[in-house]
Amino acid sequence: MDRVPTEEGKTFHPEVLMIGGDGTFELAPKVQVTAKVVGSQLGEKIRIGKYKPKTGYRRHTGFRAKLSQIEIQSIGGARRAATAAAKKEPEAKKEPEAAPAKLPRGYADMTIADINEEVGGWSDEQVDAALEHERAHAKRKGALAALEARKDS
Repeated sequence: MDRVPTEEGKTFHPEVLMIGGDGTFELAPKVQVTAKVVGSQLGEKIRIGKYKPKTGYRRHTGFRAKLSQIEIQSIGGARRAATAAAKKEPEAKKEPEAAPAKLPRGYADMTIADINEEVGGWSDEQVDAALEHERAHAKRKGALAALEARKDS
């Protein structure tokens, strides 16, 4: 981030613009974030050139941003601990999803071109299972078209 006036090794509380996770976010939260300055460094050099044709005008200059390297130590204290506990419970309750037995072997890794080539050799049960899978998960138009064409024929 841009260089902050805090000395190396000291902590500070930056202004928070947005906080989020798990697909949700909150703009302008009232959460205190604690960050520690790890070091200061210069950014990559950016070369800037000006040129005007037919006049011989050429100017070159460069720029290196002054940066601070920071480490986030805490985000809102108690709120962070609550979200960590909430994340652990669903993971323990989740059962691994098994692919339906009727799907052709390796179907999840197939591209639309692979499906178009191989759909002719599949049984009706495999085509139905693949259609269900596409409608529920992937919704790939090309795959749906190929599977529906095979089912109609």
